[in-house]
Amino acid sequence: MVQQLEIGAISIDVIKKDIKNIHLAVYPPTGRVRIAAPLNTDEEAIRLFAISKLSWIKRHQRNFENQERIPTREYRQRESHYFLGKRYLLNVIDFEGVPKVLIQSKKHIDLYISPNVTVEKKHKVITSWYRKELKKLIPDIINKWKKILNVEVNSWQIKQMKTKWGSCNIEEKKVWVNLELAQKPVSCLEYIIVHEMIHLLERHHNERFLYYMDTFLPSWKQTKNDLNNLPVSHADWDY
Repeated sequence: MVQQLEIGAISIDVIKKDIKNIHLAVYPPTGRVRIAAPLNTDEEAIRLFAISKLSWIKRHQRNFENQERIPTREYRQRESHYFLGKRYLLNVIDFEGVPKVLIQSKKHIDLYISPNVTVEKKHKVITSWYRKELKKLIPDIINKWKKILNVEVNSWQIKQMKTKWGSCNIEEKKVWVNLELAQKPVSCLEYIIVHEMIHLLERHHNERFLYYMDTFLPSWKQTKNDLNNLPVSHADWDY
């Protein structure tokens, strides 16, 4: 159960878990603050801990406020779009057949579509293309890491999520991947998948979980930092 702690103008999500130490996190892009505390930690101890970290919290929130935002998409000619971490210019081509998206050069994403369709229709076509491209990448990554981690993934799915880059249903051994990762470098996609698969070894974000991350994917901290500093297209995302 998540509780709210107010320290001045800062609102903090507090969750108690089966962990040994108190953990503090400030999540991009909005600077949402969360404290995870051991189950037996009293409220005053959590409050004092938060107060002692106020300057650190504010510094990170300022950094996220300055993070680049991707503007609302209108799917116009030469509008910037990202695919696997690379910036492309959208080339909208009048086309009366079934809409399609192709990359045929190093600089452009070609959108073949009727000139009479709405922005919403263009968005749907591009989104479907992103989903199709992710589906090509995910199986190889999961199969690679199933062998390394010695775990089983029964199924996986792509989903448009507003609060997480990924998630894992441990009981069903199912991994969910955020559709937005189609726009990020493949290294970020792999990091998120590995993160979720390690939850099949350790449910909680505790010392054991971090040990597995450090052991199997030593570069994960840098990749996480890279991901959280890339331009974001939603004001309420975090990981």
